[in-house]
Amino acid sequence: MQGKRIFFIILGWFSLITGIIGIFLPLLPTTPLVLLAAWCFSKSSERFHTWLIEHKYFGPILRDWQSSDGIPKRTRNRAILFMWLGMTISIIIVGRFWATLCLIMIGLAVSIYLLRMPTRPDPEKST
Repeated sequence: MQGKRIFFIILGWFSLITGIIGIFLPLLPTTPLVLLAAWCFSKSSERFHTWLIEHKYFGPILRDWQSSDGIPKRTRNRAILFMWLGMTISIIIVGRFWATLCLIMIGLAVSIYLLRMPTRPDPEKST
């Protein structure tokens, strides 16, 4: 049982670090890797899971994902926009037909998934 716990901790940290790198590299998807890290930590370390849920930057993503209220519409739309922007840059850089085809298929699948997710109204900005 201890070996499984260590495996999930290592996988969680690997996913989180790779997700952070994905902020700067368009081929690495940040959000799915952060979600994977949260799942791994939930299976292995309450301390790491709590730290990630309460993190200044990653916490809101995870709390939105875990709530049944859905994600803010603006957040969903931005995610789709930036995903396609990153994929377009990747397609231009890589320039291979098979990579283009794979990226477009992945982009369509993720877009459909995000568009089918429940949304909630954007929080009002107080001035």
